[in-house]
Amino acid sequence: MIISGMVKSSLVDYPGQVAAVLFVPGCNFNCFFCHNRFLLEGAHNIINLKEIKDFLIKRTGLLDGIVITGGEPTLQTGLISYLREIKELDYKIKLDTNGSSPFVIAQLLQTGLCDYFAVDYKAPAARYPEICGNSASAGPVLKTIGLLLEHQAGFEVRTTVIPQLNEEDLLCMAKELPVVPRYVLNRYRVPERYLPEDQNRILETAYTQEHVNALKMVIKGRQPNVLI
Repeated sequence: MIISGMVKSSLVDYPGQVAAVLFVPGCNFNCFFCHNRFLLEGAHNIINLKEIKDFLIKRTGLLDGIVITGGEPTLQTGLISYLREIKELDYKIKLDTNGSSPFVIAQLLQTGLCDYFAVDYKAPAARYPEICGNSASAGPVLKTIGLLLEHQAGFEVRTTVIPQLNEEDLLCMAKELPVVPRYVLNRYRVPERYLPEDQNRILETAYTQEHVNALKMVIKGRQPNVLI
């Protein structure tokens, strides 16, 4: 298990919980609007796992949970054993994922190690290669979401409302998804780091908060648990 970054305390990354956030490197998607692009690139900072464990032991009773994010955590071969170590410290665990590894999610559901999941649904299925990179596919993501529903797991689906997604796209996505317990629309922010060839896409005019509110109402008929 490799950890390349840590936020020691967050009130916004795990709904209703005070949590530390651990970032893993590497991802099998290449979303042009990624806010953690440093985790996708070659050389990574590596934080000693013992240091993290010592920190978590000291913060017992002050933190409620741990968020594992990235990058893409399900690519880490030591993920399950590492989550087991965290669970032994009596922390709740939230896993952020792009949903591309349903077989890993199935294993996690069997272990019961994760208390909450967040799955990103990034674009209409037909536009996944365009938005997330040529190898990206929506099929595994939808399978992951189906598994979470089947196991009645605590989870949410998230969509960043990038400028390239119009009302028709968002309605299409809402129809492609099963009804989920929590569907979060995140307003787009320009990332600090991006590929030079993506500059035009990155700098397209973002939706205003009022427009995002209106888009929420458009898809509410298909996803009644949508929020922003």
